[in-house]
Amino acid sequence: MSITFAVLAVLVSACGTQPRAGAGNPGGPPDSTVRISTGELRGTVTATHRLFQGIPYAAPPVGPLRWAPPVSPAPWGGVRDATRPGAACPQQPNSEVDPGTPISEDCLFLNVWTPIDGRAHHPVLVWLPGGAFVSGRGDRYGAQRLVEAGDLVVVTINYRLGALGFLAHPALAHDGGQVGNFGLMDQQAALRWVRDNITAFGGDPHQVTIAGQSAGAMSVCDHLVSPASAGLFRAAILQSPPCEAQGTEQAAEKASISYASAHGCGQSEPAVAASCMRALPASQLLDSPAFFSLGGVQIPGPVAGGALLPLAPPQAMAQGKAARVPTLIGTNHDEFRFFLAEQFQATKQVLTPAQYPAALAAVAGPNALAHYPLSRFAGQAPIAFSAAATDGGFACITSEMAQALSAAVPVYEYEFNDTTAPVSASVAGTPFPLGAAHSLELPYLFELNGLPLNAAQQQLSRQMIDYWASFVDTQTPNAPNAPNAPKAPERQPSGQVLSLAPGTSSTSNDFDQQHQCAFWATQRPL
Repeated sequence: MSITFAVLAVLVSACGTQPRAGAGNPGGPPDSTVRISTGELRGTVTATHRLFQGIPYAAPPVGPLRWAPPVSPAPWGGVRDATRPGAACPQQPNSEVDPGTPISEDCLFLNVWTPIDGRAHHPVLVWLPGGAFVSGRGDRYGAQRLVEAGDLVVVTINYRLGALGFLAHPALAHDGGQVGNFGLMDQQAALRWVRDNITAFGGDPHQVTIAGQSAGAMSVCDHLVSPASAGLFRAAILQSPPCEAQGTEQAAEKASISYASAHGCGQSEPAVAASCMRALPASQLLDSPAFFSLGGVQIPGPVAGGALLPLAPPQAMAQGKAARVPTLIGTNHDEFRFFLAEQFQATKQVLTPAQYPAALAAVAGPNALAHYPLSRFAGQAPIAFSAAATDGGFACITSEMAQALSAAVPVYEYEFNDTTAPVSASVAGTPFPLGAAHSLELPYLFELNGLPLNAAQQQLSRQMIDYWASFVDTQTPNAPNAPNAPKAPERQPSGQVLSLAPGTSSTSNDFDQQHQCAFWATQRPL
């Protein structure tokens, strides 16, 4: 399925009970140091958790390693300082990169949050950041609540972004002629690092769940169908995944050749073109080639068609070619309002009722107005348009993937539905309410942006952390510390979904009907 969006700038208890004390301090309080395969690390110890930051999981992707598959990092002598984050990968200035955050191509770092309860074999959550494959960083996601309340080890990672992560120029072909997907291979290298090293932090390498939101969730989709990711995780969590938005090798190569030419590297000899591109400073590579378009914003990303990613995830899932692991998958009720809010912040313009019919027809076809009349939305064109784009671009494709996966494994589907969720300053002040828009569930799971939650929202946050942690631990999302929270229903043909809202979390049987998925099934491809 494809859909033209208006804009996209982003996109428990542990199983084991064996005692474990800090490295070199049997029976005592947790140490601030651990030893892994490449050397010793010193992190930060608080009253409730330990944190190790800026750990290299691959060698710096610079020089001849720019646009090459990741390789293992070099070992170090002495004790490496792991009390501060590593550099973020090169990206345009944006709200996710705080002033003063170091930016460097030497950016393949991860961060490990651990409980300090003295036990081993904690379940592990590996978080893949979102950001439309052009922005994001792992240390932005404060995981202390998941660690403390959920009793998990949490790993957050960086991976190469934009042109540096996904350029698919044939002169940069690798592994038998494959193109692009360097950022995806970084993620796989991080998962292998977790497999080989997480025991040192009290984590269980056999209890790894991969998770992500937006582009991070699309990455999880890719790992579900990539042969190279097989065996690196036992469960998956996908939050608002635009998994249909894969580039094809042909389109990606064409766009990448044009990109190189525009940057002065249009030589026909592959070795010369590759050398030219690798000689450019990273500051000249912050723009990105266009592999697919979502809302007129051209962004790069994973490329389907080669051995690393033979099929786009929805196609692979429909054919039963996805990893058979339990899956928690969901969307937000008002996903697309976030993108319209970003468009308003950039242009100070908002979709008008007069413009609405043509705009709707462009994304949903000539029959859509009967399904999304303005009268149904109190005459508010942005809300009406957002409903259509949310249904066609997020809710229904996610429902289809959930149904396909459920043929082989347990699948649990949710919808985040807090219509008063707090919003960041970057999208505040729009002339329409954001509702439960894209990414607004993140502060309920992570310390993020300093956004405050009221008492009811804090209760919902505790429930969500319970659901997520229970799923990571047992592959069944329950909320044992919230007795009034419903048990998450396993996906059935009826499409039963867990609705997450302050004070009123419940299960629903009419998700597909609410989002008009029968109509959207007739619109593909546009």
